Amino acid sequence: MTDQLHPLTPHHLPFYIVKPGETDVLMIATGIFLVLTVLGVGNVYLRLHSLPERMAHKSQKLQFELVAVLGLIALFTHMHIFWIAGLLLALVDLPDFSTPLGRIAGSVEKIADSADDAAEVTSTARDRTGSSPAEPSTPKKEVSHV
Repeated sequence: MTDQLHPLTPHHLPFYIVKPGETDVLMIATGIFLVLTVLGVGNVYLRLHSLPERMAHKSQKLQFELVAVLGLIALFTHMHIFWIAGLLLALVDLPDFSTPLGRIAGSVEKIADSADDAAEVTSTARDRTGSSPAEPSTPKKEVSHV
């Protein structure tokens, strides 16, 4: 092979044209750039997709689970309305109903326990004396219902 150029070939070739048998540096750089760009865009997309979950992470457990389920549905169905619903749900602070209801239930249990204790005390006092401590020990009159 001769190193002579064809007579119609321009004398100055651009840098991206390589001689046969040499490494194409521009193609390797472009491939690396393409892989890094795809990974970067994918990372940004997944971080954006998990934004409602990260926002709801500080809230109640039920709200966090609802937002996570909406995010998964949006991811697998490609219906963006679920992602928007999850984002709105993460932005809104739901009122806490479980704490007051739990406190009410605890108070009712205490009241019921104290009423049971008072009934037990009254019944043991009746068993000992034959009548309740508040009632006098006089016999009761019979009443006819005629």
